[in-house]
Amino acid sequence: MALRIARRCGAEVVSVDSMQVYRGMDVGTAKPSPAEQDEVPHHLIDLADPEEAFTVAEFQRAGRAVLDDLERRGVPALLVGGSGLHFRSLVDPLQFEPSDREIRAGMEALGADEAVEALLAADPGAGDVVDLANPRRVVRALEVLHLTGRTPTERAALPEAAALRDYRPVRPLIAVGLDPGARLPQRVEARFDRMLAGGLLDEVAALAPRLGPTAAAAVGYRQLLPVVAGKRGLDYGRLRAVQATRALARRQRTFFRRDPRIVWPEWDDDPGSAASRIAALLEEAGWIS
Repeated sequence: MALRIARRCGAEVVSVDSMQVYRGMDVGTAKPSPAEQDEVPHHLIDLADPEEAFTVAEFQRAGRAVLDDLERRGVPALLVGGSGLHFRSLVDPLQFEPSDREIRAGMEALGADEAVEALLAADPGAGDVVDLANPRRVVRALEVLHLTGRTPTERAALPEAAALRDYRPVRPLIAVGLDPGARLPQRVEARFDRMLAGGLLDEVAALAPRLGPTAAAAVGYRQLLPVVAGKRGLDYGRLRAVQATRALARRQRTFFRRDPRIVWPEWDDDPGSAASRIAALLEEAGWIS
């Protein structure tokens, strides 16, 4: 569908999929084929080897450079996919604070209660902006405080934080969401079976020795790694992968449904018809003419 829209309006596709950045992870991420990429330029695909931990901050830097270049050339950018965090890293004033493994380890060594006490001692209002029942978030808040000197309350008061909460983008944005509704579970299962038929198991087997922690956690790959290692049968791996994909889709739905900027047209099983309807929405909004 993205290809149909891109052809119609002369856009280039910008992937916001967190795993299409990895070379070789093609079948399991539904990466566009070489022929499709030749027909319509695609960006933010094949940026890193699967051994690497390609962070969202790195993705943001690469993606914003792409968007700046497309803007200079007067070419529409069609963002497609994927990860809600990666999407917002490109369109919203999302800032990534520094991190330090040793400092984080020191904070993690604190007991949960001690960590909360330390955070509240530095910032009595931290409970208003940090989930104090989530040890990981408390540790991260302490780590950022140590590295920047800024408390959670101070960071939440920054103009960029307010813009992020209010969904105010850093550049003009028109967003359209597609949701098959009750058909989602069946579509997920059929899609994964197409991936298996397309060689996903062989792809996982070939990549298994090279997958770093981030790539190895990708849905589909994670569940099939025990299969290619001979520890589980394919039926088990398939079932777990389908379950994990459905859970991911539900989380994505929840994440994107919170974004008030996204328009949700009624689902259409015909890709051509759906693409035409989306193109009409874009025309109405003035994105294409």
